[in-house]
Order: sequence, then C-alpha cells, then structure tokens
Amino acid sequence: MAKIHAVPPKSIGVPCDKFQGYGREEVSQVELLSLLRSITPPDEAAMTTARHRQAQLAKPPGSLGVLEDLSVQLAGITGKVQNRVDRTHLLVFAADNGVVAEGVSSAPQSVTLQQTVNLTRAKTGASVLAKAFGCGITVCDVGVNAEIPTDAVLNRKIAYGTRNMAKEPAMTREQAEKAILTGAELAMATEADALGIGEMGIGNTTTSSAVLSVLLSLPVEEVTGRGGGVTDEAFAKKKQVILTAIARNRPNPQDPVDVLARVGGFDLAAMCGAFLGAAASHRPVVIDGFISAAAALCAVRMCPAVRYYLVSSHASFEIGYEKAMEAMGLRPMLLLGMRLGEGSGCPLAFQILKGACAVMNDMATFDQAGINDDYLDEIRKGDKFTV
Repeated sequence: MAKIHAVPPKSIGVPCDKFQGYGREEVSQVELLSLLRSITPPDEAAMTTARHRQAQLAKPPGSLGVLEDLSVQLAGITGKVQNRVDRTHLLVFAADNGVVAEGVSSAPQSVTLQQTVNLTRAKTGASVLAKAFGCGITVCDVGVNAEIPTDAVLNRKIAYGTRNMAKEPAMTREQAEKAILTGAELAMATEADALGIGEMGIGNTTTSSAVLSVLLSLPVEEVTGRGGGVTDEAFAKKKQVILTAIARNRPNPQDPVDVLARVGGFDLAAMCGAFLGAAASHRPVVIDGFISAAAALCAVRMCPAVRYYLVSSHASFEIGYEKAMEAMGLRPMLLLGMRLGEGSGCPLAFQILKGACAVMNDMATFDQAGINDDYLDEIRKGDKFTV
C-alpha cells in the first residue's frame, strides 16, 4: 500500500520546542510556544492497524489509492481506525494588505470588503460550494481596511490592513503573533470533524509569494504568478515590489513569525494559526490553493508535526503552489484548473475524505465477502500493478 505522503518531504523546520524567537516572556509568545508544544505526531499504532484493515478489505492491494492513504492518515490523526467526516467547516480569514498601494493587483482594495460580506451570503465561489455540500462556513475579519456592515462576519480585527511592506514591515511581531493565535483559537473552538482554510484579501498573492521566496530560499520569479490577473507591466512591477520588500525588511527565513510580520499579511498569519489549531485538536485540515499552501508551510516550519494533519485539495495555477507543496511532501488530489482561492477547494476535498471513511468503515473484508484471498499472496510481495 502507498504511504500517506507520496512525495518525500524536504527540510520542514525545527522541532516544536526549539522554535526560535521565544526567549522573552511576553504573553503571546508563551501562548504560541504552548500551542506548538501541544501538537503531537500521528498515532503510529492506529495507522498500523488501519493499514492491516485495508489489506483485509475485498479488493486488490492499493486499488483505492488515495482513499486508502487518507483512511490511514485519519487513523493517525484521531487514533481511531474507523472515522467519520460528517461535520465539515470552512474558515475564511479576511484582511487587506498595504502593499496594494504599489499597484500589484488588478482589483481595487474595496473588493476585499465586498467579497467578505458576500461570503456570508452564499454568493461567492467558495460559499456556494460550501452550501451545496452542507459545509459550514465562518468568515473572520482579522484586518479588513473598513468597518464590516454585518454581524455575520466574525470581528477579530487586528488593524485596518497591514502597512505597505515595500516601505516598512507589514506588521509588528506582536501583531503577527496575535493573528496566529486568533486563527488557532477559532480553529480549536469550531465544532467539526474536518476543517478547511481559506482567505479573502486583495494583494495576498503578493504577500504569499514574498513569504514563500524567503522560507524556501527561492528567487521571486519562481514563486510569483499573476494572481487574479495583471498586465505584463504590472506583473513585472509585482515581482520588483516583492524583491524590494524582502531586501528592505530582511526577514529571517529561520523564523516564520518574523517572515509573516515583515512581508506577510494578517490573513496569512491567521490561516497559519488555524492550521496549528486544527493539528492541536487532532483533526484533519484541508489546504485550498496557493495562499492556503503558503500559510500551511508557515505552520509546518513552526512545527513539523503539523504536516501529518494536512490534506490537499486542488492544484492551484499559481507557480508557487507546487513549490510549497513539494516542500511539505504533499500532492494535490484534484486537477481542476482552479485559481479562485477563498477556500473553494475545501468543500470538494471534504467529499473525498468522506469517501475514504466509507471505504474503511463499510467495505466487506475477504472473509465477510466469502472470498479466499490466497491468490493475492504473490501480488502482496511487491508491486505487480505498474509496468
């Protein structure tokens, strides 16, 4: 049977209890370190039992591919061989980014506010899909540059947008820590069997590309795409703005909180925290697309064990997405040509998780099906399926 993560992981960070930057005793730092230390590796005994059950099910070995891998991963996450994913929930973090002042986006900043509200009305791509599949959704304002005219959006505003990272650090370290803890607290407080993490914020492909360039030590050109779509001239400017921001702010690649504070966004930081919170509460958490993957990588760099709680959804069109997923040892499950964001891939991935549970819970074993499986003995000795 294939292992949970088909791609060998690259270096994904330092042990949780040795994370840099926590020599001082500020409350937020202590809380964040406590959160990181609460995240444990998967339950290996449960995974072993799950693999054994998969081998007993009436099918050729490994014939259900990713569904088998997911069922084993879920066992490691929950400590139970048989699981259910009946309650699913999408967390969308909304924030504005000061770097839009540099002309890096084709959309005006006002779109952040408009779509943040529309997400609560089932009028956006992600919220329509969530409604179609019976998935709950919470939209959380962590930094929209406006007052939100509805109580349907959860108010956890840290500031009215970040500062312009091309001129100065996007936020203070204290603000970055607060955003991370806000995301973690919301994830842990949300009642669901599986969580998905999305975003809304004009300019956040720029911040995500900057974060990835620093964390992966890659040239800006290798992790930066056109986002929502920009002209050739604006695309060239976008890459130059990221280069300028990194050079001016000098984020420390060994310290993900510093990277988020200097060239990230409130949405990214809160999403990172939500991935941490899901892992701390032993639940699978779905990565959406490019921005979600960047936030997940921040979480993995802060605590490598988070990787085992992550579930991929679709392959994003953004070129940095593949780099982030490769660094975490993950592959997308769906090839749909999507590049919307918002968390739109999560409701789709939840259905695959449900399928993985159904296979593990309800398929008959060879004994139950009255089938003598001796004919598989030779096949089980090695790979007899690929040419």
